[in-house]
Amino acid sequence: MYLSLKQFHQLPKILVNGFLLSMLGVISSVNPVTAQTNKKPIPVCQAPNPGEYLLLVISPNKNNQEQLRRVLPAKTQSVVCTYLKDTVTRIGGFRKIEDANRWARYVKDSAGLSAIISTQPTGNTRPNNTRAQAENTAYKPRQLGNGFAVLVDYLKRPEMVKDVQSAVGGDVGFASYGQRPYLLAAYTTNQKDAYQTLQKLSDRGFFALIVDSRKVVLLRSIVSL
Repeated sequence: MYLSLKQFHQLPKILVNGFLLSMLGVISSVNPVTAQTNKKPIPVCQAPNPGEYLLLVISPNKNNQEQLRRVLPAKTQSVVCTYLKDTVTRIGGFRKIEDANRWARYVKDSAGLSAIISTQPTGNTRPNNTRAQAENTAYKPRQLGNGFAVLVDYLKRPEMVKDVQSAVGGDVGFASYGQRPYLLAAYTTNQKDAYQTLQKLSDRGFFALIVDSRKVVLLRSIVSL
């Protein structure tokens, strides 16, 4: 049965209001479901394979990601993922640090986006068996300035400090990046020096990475055993 417009207006006001409210309820119930189905979580970045250098381009929004895609060769394999708290575009497959370095410069020059280079040791290098607690000196937390920070994931093994010191030939600090603790192997404004330090650490079997030093908080300037 259908009502004419005149008949609809003649209905009791309470029935009309109830009908309109029920229709509004149906309409409003559709939008949340649509929004939920369109939301896709960003996966966590896969770690680099042993001996691989990984390029993680900081690209927090779709505009950055599209800008990066425009400057990359068509066959480049990349994936958007999360690293610590950053949204990045992961580009892997580099076997030489020089290649990863050239790509990092290319992305910076052509798209204006910063990149992190990460690597994983090729062997199962074990730290020495000396059990000792890392003693922190000069506790003055501060954010580092412009430049490059070379960080080492010490795997909660303080005894690795001595090995890292030996690899870089100097003191090692203690820092925080992405709310995670790392050994600070080097802090420099010279990009070449930073990549040379990363290469030394990789050759010695350490899981190291280069990051924008402005995002690093120095917790201890020197860590000693």
